[in-house]
Amino acid sequence: MEGYDLIGDVHGCGATLAALLEKLGYHQRNGVYRHPRRKVIFLGDLIDRGPRIRLAVTIARRMVEQGEAYIVMGNHEYNALAYTHPGPAGSHKRWLREHTPRHNRIIQDTLEQYRDYTNEWEDTLAWFKTIPLCLEIDGIRVVHACWDEALIDELKQRRPDGCMDTQFLVESTDASTQAFRILDRLTRGPHVSLPEGIAIHSGDGFTRKSFRAHFWAEAPKQWGDVVFQPDNLPGDLESRELTDQERQKLSYYGPEQPPLFIGHYWCEGIPALPTNNIACLDYSAVKYGRLVAYRWSGETMLNADHFVWIKVPKRSGRCLNPGKSILINCADNKCFF
Repeated sequence: MEGYDLIGDVHGCGATLAALLEKLGYHQRNGVYRHPRRKVIFLGDLIDRGPRIRLAVTIARRMVEQGEAYIVMGNHEYNALAYTHPGPAGSHKRWLREHTPRHNRIIQDTLEQYRDYTNEWEDTLAWFKTIPLCLEIDGIRVVHACWDEALIDELKQRRPDGCMDTQFLVESTDASTQAFRILDRLTRGPHVSLPEGIAIHSGDGFTRKSFRAHFWAEAPKQWGDVVFQPDNLPGDLESRELTDQERQKLSYYGPEQPPLFIGHYWCEGIPALPTNNIACLDYSAVKYGRLVAYRWSGETMLNADHFVWIKVPKRSGRCLNPGKSILINCADNKCFF
């Protein structure tokens, strides 16, 4: 083993994922992408929004099940589990994640692409349930959104394998529970609520009443010290002072900690390192950004030269050719292996 290739949020860009794996030196044998000296770690969010969701899931799952890759859960895999799970008996909720217009829109592409493959979808949901929320392996740490040491310790005390069971899933939809606090922080990261009457009209078409905050500022004073998203804060809110209550709700990951890899945050532009020991690999692939990998080979200080990516092309009705071993039918979005 030379090391790991960590891959950020795919969001249904299955053909681009295949092309990135080929670029990294992985080739298909018996329907599975393999490398003679390396393995992949997927950072979650395989599904939703993109044109080749089934292909993305199939590639990743086959690699994981054949020991060629690891994966951590993203908030979109979790959302799918909660969206499709009935509410608890006696509850006023029909589903753990209510089928609101907003939630329907987020998962719409996934449900449409699995519509004629109901058994495959049920099997995929069962696989999602086996995905751990975080991973610590060979000197690196991996989580979809935020590594919070105290909450991860709580998770491991309750679930040593880091995975959810049905009880944890049900409990995690109640904001007053430990399971919710763990799940929310690890897969969605810290948030700071916006003032009453102010909202962000995000580039993905959603209106948000909070902003995503990062967790590597040691002594943040203003909102601008922790904001971590492509959308600008309205007005002069970047200079707004963090209250003690807001500061206490933030996590912190110090420079002395092991290398950490995250996704989730919709970065833009050329991949860069926010700190010497943290790499964010979500560069908005499904919004015609970049599908990004980091080639880690044992270094304790990360190096921006180790990023590898493929820029997702804007090609209506066409797909990025993933190589000879997979054929994509672009007319009906179905995948043939």
